[in-house]
Amino acid sequence: QVQLVDSGGGLVQPGGSLKLSCAANGSTASINAFAWFRQAPGKERELVACFTVNTGTYDYQPSVKGRFTISTDTAKNALYLQMDSLNTDDTGVYYCAVRRWGLCTSNQRAFSSWGQGAQVTVSS
Repeated sequence: QVQLVDSGGGLVQPGGSLKLSCAANGSTASINAFAWFRQAPGKERELVACFTVNTGTYDYQPSVKGRFTISTDTAKNALYLQMDSLNTDDTGVYYCAVRRWGLCTSNQRAFSSWGQGAQVTVSS
């Protein structure tokens, strides 16, 4: 089972950008779905963005579509989330997650490996 480590969180002003990274300690070549979830203060964890390899499909939560971009680098065994035009509603802890088989889904139990979380705070 691959282990994941999130990084890149921090404090940013509204309208700013951040790029989160997720490093895997093993090959991601056999992973079929890569995802980012987030948990805002006082709320449940939710799917933000997901990429299904075998269909080439990108899924985004409506509130982040057009602002966030999920990407992968198989050669570096890495997953990224580029976040632009951030607003205060984007504040939360962001987690990368992967599943070896199956498609993207908002069902968190389908993902077998998780990062430890990266805090993103959007505030002026």
